[in-house]
Amino acid sequence: MRQRDKKSSTNRSAEKLTKGFRSVAVFLFLMSGIINILALTGAFYMLQIYDRALTSASIPTLLAISLLAVGLYFFQGLFDILRSQILVRVGARLDRKVAPLAHQVAVDMPRFGFSTAEALERGRDVDTVRGFLGGQGPVALFDLPWMPLFIAFVYILHPLLGALAVGGAVVLTLLTIITELMTRNLTSATHHAVVTRNAIADSNARNAEVIKAMGFAARAVARFNRANEEHLMLQTRANDVTGTFGAISRVLRMILQSAVLGLGAYLTIQGEMSPGAIIAASVASARALAPIDLAIGNWKGVVAARAAYGRLKETVGALASITEPLELPAPQRSLKVEGITVAAPGSGRVLLSDVTFELKAGEALGVIGSSGGGKTTLARALSGIWPTLRGSVRLDDAELSQYADAKLGSYIGFLPQEVALLDGTIEDNIARLEEAPDPRAVVSAAMAAGVHPMIVRMPDGYKTELGPQGASLSGGQRQRIGLARALYGDPFLVVLDEPNSNLDAEGEAALTAAIENVKRRGGIVVVIAHRPSALAAVDTVAVVQNGRMTAFGPKEEVLAAILHPSAPVAVPAAATKVKERAAV
Repeated sequence: MRQRDKKSSTNRSAEKLTKGFRSVAVFLFLMSGIINILALTGAFYMLQIYDRALTSASIPTLLAISLLAVGLYFFQGLFDILRSQILVRVGARLDRKVAPLAHQVAVDMPRFGFSTAEALERGRDVDTVRGFLGGQGPVALFDLPWMPLFIAFVYILHPLLGALAVGGAVVLTLLTIITELMTRNLTSATHHAVVTRNAIADSNARNAEVIKAMGFAARAVARFNRANEEHLMLQTRANDVTGTFGAISRVLRMILQSAVLGLGAYLTIQGEMSPGAIIAASVASARALAPIDLAIGNWKGVVAARAAYGRLKETVGALASITEPLELPAPQRSLKVEGITVAAPGSGRVLLSDVTFELKAGEALGVIGSSGGGKTTLARALSGIWPTLRGSVRLDDAELSQYADAKLGSYIGFLPQEVALLDGTIEDNIARLEEAPDPRAVVSAAMAAGVHPMIVRMPDGYKTELGPQGASLSGGQRQRIGLARALYGDPFLVVLDEPNSNLDAEGEAALTAAIENVKRRGGIVVVIAHRPSALAAVDTVAVVQNGRMTAFGPKEEVLAAILHPSAPVAVPAAATKVKERAAV
């Protein structure tokens, strides 16, 4: 039943994807019919030249036939240009329709365990389909159904010639089927090899500084080279198949054309055909088989476009299955975490089990514990980045899934452990890419994060371009701009994952002030902390270790238990770092 529902959903997705294009396809099919009818001009011209103009030795007849042929060729070329331009525009229209949806899914894919390269393949799928529509592949597919028109013309000239043309069409069709069977699996394997190679390339680029500093660039390149060799081997095999059968197809078509000439000559000697019919039959038979030859030559593109289109159907289907929830009032009372269990999306390994707590408006929670204990997993679950296997995260009693993504994002501020800024201006980053942000809200968020003085000292102030991932800034500067982004719009829930890992004393003071400010306006703050200075403004502390919450309570009581291990509150051994550092 579930498989049937999935298939039905995919079919609905295909209908949504092709909505508005079917009428265009019908129009292109009919236009291809006109083009193929006009393609008979050459055959008719040869027939008339040899059987009428030459036999009558009439120059006016020759000129009239030639002028008519030129006019028909002109219209054929005009319709061919129109068909090509329509196909290019259909590809562009499909791109405009699907590319944003594909990118929306691509943005979500990494948080479900897919690599960046796999996510970006959704965008490349759109490029593949658009490129295919602008090439010769669709032309061959639209011309194939009109093959019988030329075969019928040859058959009218003589049944034996028609039978020979049919036999050639059958042989070339079988070659097309064999090409399809031999390239289908190769194309799929080649696609996976490309994804693997691109994933390694992306990983190497992201870790360029580490690779350079520690001198293992050669090994990184060798790793990429092995993946690239696998890709090249598969691509070569696929190209060999299509190239071989394409060459065989062309040779058979030339043999068939010569056979038609030879058979036509024999029939003419026997008095069963006219000399003009020989040339006309040769031209028509070649034109009949040309679409098959063209299809085999472009078959790799056909298979790649079909596979890409299949993945795009899945993409649209994934979005179609999401229902837009009813708009709820902005949360303003509580955050409730009810027995959540969270697993890593890529491996499925459970990282956090059965965590329950509740915070009221105006409260701040500090989460401490050993590395790898589940603190960052908790932050991702509270922010809606990772889904829960069991349990629920609720804002004012409503699960996060009951809020639309855009609305939920406006209620949540999130500062990740590794701050990555977008390629844009400081204003773009703080305002979360709003097209026309309120300048006062941008400045207010920057001032709340204590980063306003630093920004205005820059040459272009808030309009300063940061470049890819904000590489021109120091770690502390990126972290403080990321904090301003988290505070933009006064979100109700602010989740900060090690927000002071790169901050100096001034930055930590600004962080404490920002947390106090969120509490004063009735928001809730959750701070993941290793350094005790991040806990200065929190009221409650939770201890998370080995994927479980082992302590939760007022800051003084939990920290006292850490300072005095004989107390009954369970805490991780690593939390004794608090004692080694300054008291909060």
